[in-house]
Amino acid sequence: MSELSSRFSPAEIEERQLEFWNGKGFYGPVEDPKQGNLSRKSYVIAIPPPNVTGILHMGHALNNTLQDILIRWRRMQGYNTLWVPGTDHASIATESKVTTKLRKEGIDKHEIGRDEFLKHAWEWTEEYGGTIIKQLKRMGCSCDWTRERFTMDEMCSKAVRAAFKRLYDKGLIYRGKYLVNWCPSCQTVISNDEVEYKEQNGHLWHIRYPLKVEQENTGETPVPQYLVVATTRPETMLGDTAVAINPKDERNQHLLGQTVILPLMNREIPVIADEFVDPEFGTGCVKVTPAHDPNDFDMGRRHNLEMINILNEDGTLNENTGAYAGMDRYDGRKQVVADLEAQGLLEKIEDYKNNIGCCYRSGDVVEPFLSDQWFVKMKPLAEPAIKAVREGRTKIVPKQYENTYYHWMENVRDWPISRQLFWGHRIPIWFCKDDPTKMICWGGEGNPPEVDADPDAWRQEEDILDTWFSSALWPFSTLGWPDETPDLKAFYPTSTLVTAHEILFFWVARMIMMGLECMDDVPFSDVYIHAMIFDLETRSKMSKSLGNIIDPLEMIDKYGADAMRYTLCAYAITGRNIYLSEQRFEGYRNFMNKIWNASRFVLMNTESLDAGTFARGVKPDELKLEDRWILHRLRTTISEVNRNMERFAFDAVGHDIYHFIWDDYCDWYVELAKARCTGEDARDREVAQIVLISALDAVLRLMHPISPFVTEELWQILKERFGGAAADGAGVSNSSVAALASDSIMTASYPAAEDYAEDAKAEEAMTQLQEIITAIRRLRAGVNLPPKERTNIYIAADDCSTRVFVTTHQTYIASCVPADEIIIRDEIQADGCALTEQLEKLRVAIPISAEVRDKEVQRLQKEIGKLEGGLAGLEKKLGNENFVNNASPDVVEKERKRQQEMQNDLARAQEKLAALQG
Repeated sequence: MSELSSRFSPAEIEERQLEFWNGKGFYGPVEDPKQGNLSRKSYVIAIPPPNVTGILHMGHALNNTLQDILIRWRRMQGYNTLWVPGTDHASIATESKVTTKLRKEGIDKHEIGRDEFLKHAWEWTEEYGGTIIKQLKRMGCSCDWTRERFTMDEMCSKAVRAAFKRLYDKGLIYRGKYLVNWCPSCQTVISNDEVEYKEQNGHLWHIRYPLKVEQENTGETPVPQYLVVATTRPETMLGDTAVAINPKDERNQHLLGQTVILPLMNREIPVIADEFVDPEFGTGCVKVTPAHDPNDFDMGRRHNLEMINILNEDGTLNENTGAYAGMDRYDGRKQVVADLEAQGLLEKIEDYKNNIGCCYRSGDVVEPFLSDQWFVKMKPLAEPAIKAVREGRTKIVPKQYENTYYHWMENVRDWPISRQLFWGHRIPIWFCKDDPTKMICWGGEGNPPEVDADPDAWRQEEDILDTWFSSALWPFSTLGWPDETPDLKAFYPTSTLVTAHEILFFWVARMIMMGLECMDDVPFSDVYIHAMIFDLETRSKMSKSLGNIIDPLEMIDKYGADAMRYTLCAYAITGRNIYLSEQRFEGYRNFMNKIWNASRFVLMNTESLDAGTFARGVKPDELKLEDRWILHRLRTTISEVNRNMERFAFDAVGHDIYHFIWDDYCDWYVELAKARCTGEDARDREVAQIVLISALDAVLRLMHPISPFVTEELWQILKERFGGAAADGAGVSNSSVAALASDSIMTASYPAAEDYAEDAKAEEAMTQLQEIITAIRRLRAGVNLPPKERTNIYIAADDCSTRVFVTTHQTYIASCVPADEIIIRDEIQADGCALTEQLEKLRVAIPISAEVRDKEVQRLQKEIGKLEGGLAGLEKKLGNENFVNNASPDVVEKERKRQQEMQNDLARAQEKLAALQG
């Protein structure tokens, strides 16, 4: 029979259990859709696919811990569960890494071409891809790894082609020359949602634009020969094609219809009127650069202005900038400013704070760029997706994020889906070389028949699709769509999506839109949005540049996967930020040690209990108070855990289980049952042992979704000792006997509250006993009595029923605190000095020596002085009208609560002092 090691060794346990789980194939659905006859309700999660060449970070660890908790919980509840794993091809990130590698080898990706580059990209993916999958497995993620998908595998690629064709045929995909967000570093377009705005200290340059014809001077003040515009990007003036004023701006009406000479370029441009112009900004005159500003682009289309692009794809200035051609955009800016100043056309420069759009991937400043791109019309897709959330077909938790979702969706702009890269899904459009307006969209494999018939007459679109396009299909492409596969029929729509708020629109909204469009149903019932992880010390987001990263793999190495997972669960609050430090992982490693040691103690003290006796169970009338209490507490905890799981309150789940194990089971029940396990009454010994094992089995099953490794290890020993026998219906152990017949804790039933008896009277009685015992321990600790030193204990109560209660249960008190004698009266009558504490229904006291009393008097006097000083300061603060009127209500209320607490502490200290001096 296996014995539990005296030392908890997470690494050994993790390796052993991973081998066991993988060998038994526990991760997949119990009922295979291919076999038909599905009787169980399904519960499905599609993993948010990490980048194929990515490495596990703490955000991944949090996200996947929460998913695994849900999937293990539902699996144990009897659902036909499926957690679909996979990775994303990550076009921009992967191509950037491969391009950098090739550049170091002296290879230019454009010189070798697409096909040769893709060979290198696939080699890179095969060499470095899969690392994060191995790391997820090490965490204990119970995905069905036989169904692992990749967004560029054949199944997902087939779905991408079919979805593109479907949208194209419905007129929802179109091509046009539009202003897009261009990343010069990545040299590709990115969507509006991929632009991150950062506040930056910059400048506002005020530039004089000379008028072509000087206005006739009819007043005393001469009409200036120029107008003034202000800009934060002076280099873009090289592409100006107009100056605009507001038609209602009276001070500038004389300029309407005039012509100005564009400085440095000597190009004539008109002064136009447009209501978009804010007359309060600067002089009321604004430069118009249609090819490099979204608002100017719209204005340019309204007024049919020329659109002059001044940039190359790498961010250098192009041939349209004359003498500045070839310069980097920022070098060009400096030269433009210098030349304007030299020509007397720079009126002034002001410091100016503005928000700069940056690429989410490279961090480079994004440029508005005029380009031919492919777009998806979003409004027709967004409308049913908004309706689906409003009707509750998909629920977003926390609910506050629904407003963010609605805001984005109601203001959605068309999605630019083309990317100027090699690595990704090539757009399935072919152009006729002789007639570029003639094109073919093909959703099948290979080339369209027309292309195969005459390949020289056609060319395929060079651009690839945005990575998010394939990701938007993830919930159903991974199940075989567009084919009607058994998996698709059984497992779509999925059940829950767990994700972070920053990709609510990037990914979540697009999945809802594409699910409704392609499957005529939402892709998931619930979206749980977890908080972001921040560093506890700096209160900032974890990042390599700040050096405040906590590596989840290091935490696993130091503290074990179970401790890491439990920490993330316990701190997964419903809010925007989670603050973590390494000490928090260490704290839950101590919790794992506590469970290990408690289990070892229980197993050592139940060696005399055999499986048959355990299976026969315990009748209700054989249970003592502490037995009934722990089973009632177990019932309450199970009920709370299941309720909190249903509402995604993971932190509450972690706290519920933690406090039951540490406080109720270990600190109270094990201590009370300990003496009975070695007592002379054989049946009472068996009862205590059966309850100990039943509660331990239940709490291991309860905790398994959070910390799977240690719970499986401990549970397997329970199974070895007590599994195999049939329950005879006696009650207490029935649930455990049935569970222990399973092969693994992960396939055993999740505890149900109804399996354990409710007993409010036992709860009330134990609560009162705990208060008495805790008060006595507090008195002893207050005067530093040695742990084993015995004293008399005095308990006084006016109420006769209370005295009867204490008399009846005084053996419990004696088993928890060292006592010579417990004296129960209607008032305290101790010989000599006594230390007392008043509880709600009674008063407890322990005798102390004169020396100890004097020390306690001095301590209390010092404490009272400190409290009185603190209260005086608080009363002065709260009596100050300036503080009360100007501080936030929360701060004032906090100070008032602090005042009340200090007043209560002072009253208790004064009462104790009076009793000692009385």
